Amino acid sequence: MDSEKFIFWFEETGKEHNNILGKKCANLGESTRMGFPVPPGFSISIGLYRKFLERSGARKEMEHYIASLGNLKGKGIDVFQKAGEVLQGIIFRKEIQSELKDGITSHYEELCKKIGISKVAVAVRSAGTESRPGMFDTYLNVRGADNVLRKVKEVWASAFTPRAIAFRAQKDIPMLGDELGICIVKMVNAKSAGIGFTVDPITGDDSEILIEANWGLGEGVVTGSESIDKFVVDKESLVIKEKEVGKKIKHVSMKEKGAEWEYTRSDLRSIPCLSYEEIVAVAKLALKLESVMGGPQDIEWAFDSDFSFPDNLFLLQTRTAKVLVKKLSRDQLADRLVGNFRKMDLSKAKDKIKNVEFKF
Repeated sequence: MDSEKFIFWFEETGKEHNNILGKKCANLGESTRMGFPVPPGFSISIGLYRKFLERSGARKEMEHYIASLGNLKGKGIDVFQKAGEVLQGIIFRKEIQSELKDGITSHYEELCKKIGISKVAVAVRSAGTESRPGMFDTYLNVRGADNVLRKVKEVWASAFTPRAIAFRAQKDIPMLGDELGICIVKMVNAKSAGIGFTVDPITGDDSEILIEANWGLGEGVVTGSESIDKFVVDKESLVIKEKEVGKKIKHVSMKEKGAEWEYTRSDLRSIPCLSYEEIVAVAKLALKLESVMGGPQDIEWAFDSDFSFPDNLFLLQTRTAKVLVKKLSRDQLADRLVGNFRKMDLSKAKDKIKNVEFKF
């Protein structure tokens, strides 16, 4: 790979480019290369971000300011707030050099030609070499080269929010240690969207697929700020074992500029946002990704209303699923249940046992 090349189409890259592009970009490239239904797009490398910092003089300014702060570990929120304002301000004041700017612009214009849409709407997504879900910014429904360039700088600057600075200080990570690649990916005109896990992230149970969804864009699920639909699918049989339909009063939808929350039509609030066939299609996609990637996956997906099923399911992201606890063995589960029952009144324990379903 040319060391002076800073922008790559998804199909040119794979998981081996994690340290060059960031995990999200590398995974989208790998998925594209393997034939998964990824929307078209390109990746801006971490190297381009470094060039921007060096050629603009931003790095020296930031390093000088950071040195004046001393050790930030244990400092209060006011310190992080001020540091964020200063560091983000340095990035916003600097211009992206013309050769770097021209590269981003030409790739965006080529993407428009490939798709056949002038000023095609794209998502501008952050991609670090380490997964930090929700830490850095993503911008949706961005149209036009000038707006893309503006959002690229805003993504870079999101590495210096008070939350991100506090995280690095607490973890003893260098203050300039979170260097971001960026995915520029065609927006999916989502009818419904969501996430899927091929392992329960709480219990470690890997016999089921967990799917969460809402109408509109996936941000209406990822933020966790609204009631959503939840489905549990058995991996072996693809039978839907559980279905919980949320109230879905609001969802995120594309607007003329950007995306925002809006109230869901009353007739759509209390019905599932996915059909049976769509649930199974998401489950099959998740299973295939788990098999190809060699481990449990945490995926983001969407159904595009501009296309017909089954060709309207798109993969937006996949990454290794993180589990909070290890999967319990039969003996460990039995010990935990016994311990819980000892704390209960015997009269309540009898009813509790009736509701326990053992599957080994």
